Amino acid sequence: MSIRILVAGCLGLASPLLWAGSLPVPLDAKIVDQRPPLEQERVYPLGPLRKISGRLRVEDKVESRGQVSSVTYQLPAERTAREAFTSAREALQEEGGYPLFWCEKRDCGEASLWANVVFKNAKLNGGDEQQAFILLRRSAEEADTLVALYSVTAGNKRVYLHVEEFVAESPLGELLPTSATVMRELRDTGKLDYPDLTAPLPAWVTLLGRSLNLDSTLRVSLSGKQAEDWREQLVKMGVRAARLEVGTAETEGLHLELIR
Repeated sequence: MSIRILVAGCLGLASPLLWAGSLPVPLDAKIVDQRPPLEQERVYPLGPLRKISGRLRVEDKVESRGQVSSVTYQLPAERTAREAFTSAREALQEEGGYPLFWCEKRDCGEASLWANVVFKNAKLNGGDEQQAFILLRRSAEEADTLVALYSVTAGNKRVYLHVEEFVAESPLGELLPTSATVMRELRDTGKLDYPDLTAPLPAWVTLLGRSLNLDSTLRVSLSGKQAEDWREQLVKMGVRAARLEVGTAETEGLHLELIR
């Protein structure tokens, strides 16, 4: 991975960022592990990690072959894992793309499995309550690129942020977020952006309908050239019409915004 650093501005006073190539770097962080691009098979979980009867279990996963590169950063003592994770996540989403799986704390499963099985990096061993993970898919011409972020506070109280980029050698095809991830993103950020979505696709209508019905108290606005069609299809999926408004935000694809 290139370590050409470009200043990209600050995303919050607590954890400003720089950039290494196309990936965010916490300011004043120290590189403790760096792995250049290497072609390999890669598996990214789309659910919490568990070991049952000695075997790794995960609800779903992305599995493909491609170029993998990564950097692990140790943060200064005054920074928290959550600050670093949030700033890096926001920076990546500003660049375009959407989360496929996002978990925090015990919702991620066993932290030791993320460190030793997924990332194969013993430095990332920490507590189940001290971790966060997100897998993002870039959009448009970079749709076959995934970026994984994992933050953790280790047993020695050191704080780490692991940043990994995967460029698939063949098209990844249709990959949908989990319903829980859609709802987490909507609650946390107040919006959902899917720039590659134009006409309502059945799989996405089903996903968004299920996600919105996880919390029937939330109301959202839908913006985009075919927002009316999306609204109609979501109502057919069982989302109450009163919870859906057609918005006026200028956007590519589909934009959902939480009505507070």
